[in-house]
Amino acid sequence: MGERRIVVDKAYLYEEDKPLTVCKTSLFHTGDGFTAYDCDGDIIFRVDSYGRDNDEFVLMDATGKCLLTVKRKRPTLHQRWEGFLGERSEGQKPIFSVRRSSIIGRCTMEVEVYDGSGEEYTIDGDFSLRSCLIYDTEKQTVAEIKRKVDMSTNVMLGRDVFTLEIKPGFDGAFAMGLVLVLDQINGDDPVEIGDEQVHPFVED
Repeated sequence: MGERRIVVDKAYLYEEDKPLTVCKTSLFHTGDGFTAYDCDGDIIFRVDSYGRDNDEFVLMDATGKCLLTVKRKRPTLHQRWEGFLGERSEGQKPIFSVRRSSIIGRCTMEVEVYDGSGEEYTIDGDFSLRSCLIYDTEKQTVAEIKRKVDMSTNVMLGRDVFTLEIKPGFDGAFAMGLVLVLDQINGDDPVEIGDEQVHPFVED
């Protein structure tokens, strides 16, 4: 495993590529949010809004423990979000920030980590198409967001079910926190609603 990049929790550092299936819940149901599953179908992360302010979201583990809070920083010209360890309290200092580098054209985000290391990341791509790369200052990819294909039918699933692939040594909780920010900054279109609710499946 390469350099270990702990931002939120060392429990989410993996020795091999870790693909997670991320499911975005319907905008028309109570408790909008996300659930992330591993290849065995076990819940790794979940996010539920439950009527919270749309400027703040809490990332939890499978048991409901708060791992990270992301909050929109106001006012700002280029949308800026900040991440706080655990459930944010008044006066707490952020551990990272994300800002949109341009408000026109291709979606590019700059991520700065406040741990004294000067570590920065760039997110490039189009989250609305579920196609983004997260890479470090050396242009090494540390995580990828991509459309998910049902391996049994070779059919690409809707945008409300996608893959977050975490590279070895990168903090998966941090990566999932960045997904939450991307979803908000991009002002995602309404999710695709079909006749049936999509349920994540166990990959081969």
